[in-house]
Amino acid sequence: MNLVTGAAGHLGNVLVRELLDRGERVRALILPGEDTDSLEGLPIEQVEGNVLNMESLRYAMRDMDVVFHLAALVSITEDKAHLLQAVNVDGTRNVIEACKDANIQKLVYTSSIHALERPPIGLPITEKLAFDPHNPAGSYDRTKAQASLLVQQAARDGLNATIICPTGVTGPYDYRRSEVGELILSFMQKRISFLVEGAFDFVDVRDVAVGQILARDYGQPGEAYILGGERIELKLFHDLVQKVTGKETPVITFPLPIVMIIAPMAEWYYKLTKTKPRITRYALETVVSNSDICSDKAKSELGYQARSLASSIADTVRWWWDNLGLTKPSLRL
Repeated sequence: MNLVTGAAGHLGNVLVRELLDRGERVRALILPGEDTDSLEGLPIEQVEGNVLNMESLRYAMRDMDVVFHLAALVSITEDKAHLLQAVNVDGTRNVIEACKDANIQKLVYTSSIHALERPPIGLPITEKLAFDPHNPAGSYDRTKAQASLLVQQAARDGLNATIICPTGVTGPYDYRRSEVGELILSFMQKRISFLVEGAFDFVDVRDVAVGQILARDYGQPGEAYILGGERIELKLFHDLVQKVTGKETPVITFPLPIVMIIAPMAEWYYKLTKTKPRITRYALETVVSNSDICSDKAKSELGYQARSLASSIADTVRWWWDNLGLTKPSLRL
């Protein structure tokens, strides 16, 4: 039986659906009071708990064989670093200890492509790079790297634990409106789009969910596997969305130096108005830095495959059309 932490999130609820489709049983760890609309109607067991509470983790892991640890805080600003440290690092440490206590057969930890070192443009990003706990890009990157190192150490100590590193996750079942989901939604509107020159690697959430299960079944202890999709310029990403919608709205692309000046003021505005950050220095750094990402290891060792981004975006746009009323904007830290 599978325990999924962070089960109500975007990747979490899609992983739950994939496990159920395979006829497997699932227990979902849910924060007290957490919105579980993304899991409504799914035949799973839900238990309340918190990765910061060891007692609740031990209870949730009773009679479990596998733990998929997805629960984490995501932030593209720096003002909540202490919370990211607590949840992403201390929470992962607790999950590891609880897995040991419960004799869990396999732990699959969901890290991030951002947890790895960032080589200069021209060099591919592969699993040969180390996890970088001192990454200057942001607290999210550093805490995911620290947590990944904890998992690798646990594997050296004997825990059967594998790490997966997704790139920019997109796709349907995005009930909480992820950052990429909000971007797609904005491109679906009949209005001018404001972009910065840049690109990134985007992967379908359903492919990542399958990749997590492949990591459970075939991943080696202590090994990390990059689960990527397709690198694309933001302007072309916009065009793919509009091709599905049938809209043709203009795009204004701002020079990076100007946007970098605006970003600090925008972050202050988001904090003051308590609205979801859209333009931040972290987000800009992500789309202008090296995104030459290689998933060959996952393909050869796990049998991982990713669908085309055009297909993924088409499915995502249609899902938004059918389910927009069921989604809720969520404030990222």
